[in-house]
Amino acid sequence: MDAIRNGCNHSRRGRRAIPSAGSKNKGRFMTKSELIDAVASAANVSKADAERTIGAFFDTVVSNAKKGDKVAWPGFGAFSVTKRPARTGRNPRTGEPVKIKASNAMKFSASSTLKSTLN
Repeated sequence: MDAIRNGCNHSRRGRRAIPSAGSKNKGRFMTKSELIDAVASAANVSKADAERTIGAFFDTVVSNAKKGDKVAWPGFGAFSVTKRPARTGRNPRTGEPVKIKASNAMKFSASSTLKSTLN
């Protein structure tokens, strides 16, 4: 969970990129620091308080998802875990079959209110 809070996504730069609200898929991403600045400004709190709050939110979502619970925010959407069954894939280089283990994945479902706001 600290990896999420610290923005570690195992990329070369070690920065978590979050699509910005106004990007319209043009390749512009809001960085973690930009998100913290925006939240701190909108909530009229310090950047440290905003970072702790956002970190606590993600920690709560992850810990509840691990338990199998769904985390919902009315008017925004819901986070839940979906189970991916084991399957056979193909090595793109050789074409030979590869066994892929079953896994869990995080899923976000946008609420109808959010969808209508975006459209």
